[in-house]
Amino acid sequence: MNSLTSKSTPSWLIGAGLFSLTFKVFADPDSNSLSPNSPESNTSSGWFATVDKTQEEQPHWMTPLVTVTPRLEEEYRYDQIVQNKAGGTTLTNNGGGKGLELIPSEHVEIIIGQPGYLSNQTPKTTTSGWADESLLMKYRFLSANEEHGNYIVTGFMGVTLPTGSTAFTQNYTVTTPTLAVGKGWGTRDQGVNIQSTYSKSFPSGNHNILGEPTVWNTSFQGHFSNYFWPEIETSVTHWQGGLLAGKDQTIVTYGILFGRIPLAGRTRLILGAGYQTANMSGFSTFGNGWVTSARLAF
Repeated sequence: MNSLTSKSTPSWLIGAGLFSLTFKVFADPDSNSLSPNSPESNTSSGWFATVDKTQEEQPHWMTPLVTVTPRLEEEYRYDQIVQNKAGGTTLTNNGGGKGLELIPSEHVEIIIGQPGYLSNQTPKTTTSGWADESLLMKYRFLSANEEHGNYIVTGFMGVTLPTGSTAFTQNYTVTTPTLAVGKGWGTRDQGVNIQSTYSKSFPSGNHNILGEPTVWNTSFQGHFSNYFWPEIETSVTHWQGGLLAGKDQTIVTYGILFGRIPLAGRTRLILGAGYQTANMSGFSTFGNGWVTSARLAF
């Protein structure tokens, strides 16, 4: 097979192209430009007026590296995930299944995932291909910004479609309902927050292989000096049924994010990186790894 670099090029090109397109569309020099922590909203009519109103009604925390935030966001996101496994195997996910996030109405967000391009390298072979397509809808039930309580409660409904390459597809549709909550302490300029999600996945078939995993993700995040967001995240997975029935895995991520850095018009740049270790429990699907993230909020 081709090398990792050449095989992952299509995903990099798609990500770079969509990043550039997002910047070109939303970096309007005539649009209102706000400081990243300003309480004022953009007064333009239509879509962006709804976006600004929606985001003003919720805390202004940063989306963590791993945990899906209960906040409603409008951005394009591209992640890179590298996991080191036993026996010298390395799994690289170009894209991380992230993509375009939109707020079509005041309490709703939709995420159209860009399937990751995966490369599984062993000492002898390399297998590459696309992951399954993922879609997610959020509905925000309750929220208050930093001046009025600093909390949020949101429900998700996610679906993964079996569109991936033979080596990486799950072969069946997987539906994942999630409850997401968050609480913060402090101001828009500095403080701390906890964001947490609890989900359970239900495959449409192949239960004896896939099972029904339950995942509890939690991020502990700080904020200081306008643009710095250090964090520690935990991800606890319990498998019910399937090949991993009865097993538990705990992953810890140590990360930092930088943002929201004004570029032009509405656009804000967010960059992040984190180190992951899965050796916190008796069982793990990998040993350690890295997560990097680039986002263009608008």
